[in-house]
Amino acid sequence: MGHKISSLSLFFPAYNEEANAKKTISKALKIIQKTVPTWEILVINDGSKDKTKEIVQKLCRQYKNIKLINHEVNRGYGVALQSGFYNAKYEWIAFTDIDGQFDFSEINKFINTQEKTGADLVIGYYKKRQVSKLKIITSKMWEVAVMILFGLHVKDIDCGFKLVRKEVVEKIPKLESERGAFISSEFLIKAKKSGFKIVEIPVTHYPRVAGKGTGRDLRVIIKSFVDLFRLWKKLR
Repeated sequence: MGHKISSLSLFFPAYNEEANAKKTISKALKIIQKTVPTWEILVINDGSKDKTKEIVQKLCRQYKNIKLINHEVNRGYGVALQSGFYNAKYEWIAFTDIDGQFDFSEINKFINTQEKTGADLVIGYYKKRQVSKLKIITSKMWEVAVMILFGLHVKDIDCGFKLVRKEVVEKIPKLESERGAFISSEFLIKAKKSGFKIVEIPVTHYPRVAGKGTGRDLRVIIKSFVDLFRLWKKLR
């Protein structure tokens, strides 16, 4: 349906990922060069305290299409995602995690799906998720709440691998979430409300090999539910 995607901005939010950054970016670099004629890779360094920034700066010196966006202090996943979305310059934007838990070569599936369906957002869901039972249960509760409040029914809101038309980012109300996992929900809810077409595809998820993820203590979860109701009141 759509024309072949010809330009792509790929971004990685990164916080203390010195163990994974170089490997993940180098892999993505090989793939993106074969996939689209025009591209850029943005790394959003969200106040890392390790060597993440230096590693990315070195890659930026080697490749002019790799750019570093640096947050001096850690501002949270939501702000990192906003930095990626609002700094991406090409017609299509993809983002994924820098920890190596996704296989970026699956971007081809995203692109093919977009062409077949004409979707504005192609979002991944985990075939099998490599996380704890608690995480799976809280995710399920969350999905039910989002479905009841906003009529948004997707298999996996938070999956960190998505392909999005830049126009979606430009047209929806400005994203506001800063900390915690609420940003993905806010983004999809606003995209759906603005009439954009969302299509889902399964993606592979590998266990994390180095470093550790953030964002699942009880405080964060409770705050996310509070944010959800706030957004519901606002958009009603």
